[in-house]
Amino acid sequence: MTPEPDRKASDLTTTQDSPVLASPYQRSVASYWNAERNPVNLRLGEVDGTYHHHYGIGEADRSVLEGPEETREERTVKELHRLECAQADLLADHLGRITPEDRLMDSGSGRGGGSFVAHRRFGCRVDGVSISETQVAFANEQARKAGVADKVRFHLKNMLDTGFESGSFRGIWNNESTMYVDLSLLFAEYSRLLARGGRYVTITGCYNDTYGLPSRAVSQINAHYICDIHSRGSYFREMAANRLVPVNVVDLTAATIPYWELRARSSLATGIEEAFLSAYKDGSFQYLLIAADRV
Repeated sequence: MTPEPDRKASDLTTTQDSPVLASPYQRSVASYWNAERNPVNLRLGEVDGTYHHHYGIGEADRSVLEGPEETREERTVKELHRLECAQADLLADHLGRITPEDRLMDSGSGRGGGSFVAHRRFGCRVDGVSISETQVAFANEQARKAGVADKVRFHLKNMLDTGFESGSFRGIWNNESTMYVDLSLLFAEYSRLLARGGRYVTITGCYNDTYGLPSRAVSQINAHYICDIHSRGSYFREMAANRLVPVNVVDLTAATIPYWELRARSSLATGIEEAFLSAYKDGSFQYLLIAADRV
């Protein structure tokens, strides 16, 4: 296997002419995440140095909203972080049997939290990819500080065209990042990258096909995050077209509602919480984990 070349300063830029960004839309997404400094991401990561960019699951300890006001925010931040860590652990549970000799890819890796979770659990090499140079630089600095930069590396790459060697990964995952890309192109790239028998896992919000077109709340979420949420059925159609056979499908909708209810009452609320809660509760939006094998 050809080793990845050393990173150069020129690799960490997303200019208008960057080959990493294939469209004006991708440039707008990269600009959004380059500028993003949302406390709901940063404050939670400061709890233990693991910075996630996704939501949480599990029953929330609502008692954190009680007690002394001067420590209420600290308690709430820790509880929200516990819930998002539970979600990351669940995703890792579905990656299958991974050995230290294997290689994983964290696609849409954000500030790197999921990559560090996987490396701590499996001891293997993990490559994260993002179109945000700010995220890539931040995550690589986190790897350096943790002393794992030889095993966990982050790259300024487009998940639709990574340039990695065919068949070089035992596992790939997306954690709430598939809504930024065309699924037919995404799963074709993963089918190429995964070794036969390799595992793909995604946790994603998707709109419910039986509801019809995306609801008003789903459209609000799209506008808030400049994304395009896919239908539930489109995941399975495009997986089938690209040799990815689902082995587990878990509906996490009910499990994520407590996270949103707690976040809505916290100082970290961003204003999008009600759209998520109403869409989950009226059935127009679902939160799914899908694990699939490359055949």
